[in-house]
Amino acid sequence: MDLENQKRVKDFAEQFGAENLVVVIGAAEGEAAGLAAETVTAGDPTFAGPLTGVSLGLRVYHVCEDEIKSIVDQGVYDEQVGMMEMVLDVADIVKEMTAIRSQFSKY
Repeated sequence: MDLENQKRVKDFAEQFGAENLVVVIGAAEGEAAGLAAETVTAGDPTFAGPLTGVSLGLRVYHVCEDEIKSIVDQGVYDEQVGMMEMVLDVADIVKEMTAIRSQFSKY
């Protein structure tokens, strides 16, 4: 997750309260999704950005997870994500996201 997005997430957490936020990740592989998820839950593991040492514990999901997919209009989902979902290792992404949530999410 780039530094600007880290700042946005941190600012939103301060403005709206971490308990009121959900972060939706769209990375194309499990490892990248997990790194972004860890950043918004436990803090920036690269120690380079605004979330270094900041454990927000946010709820975080990947766009391909059922929790998100089920609440998005099916036509919009198919148009925006459907083609990509066919080539992603969704099981790996879900496994990574589930592990990060169980370890670091507070909400």
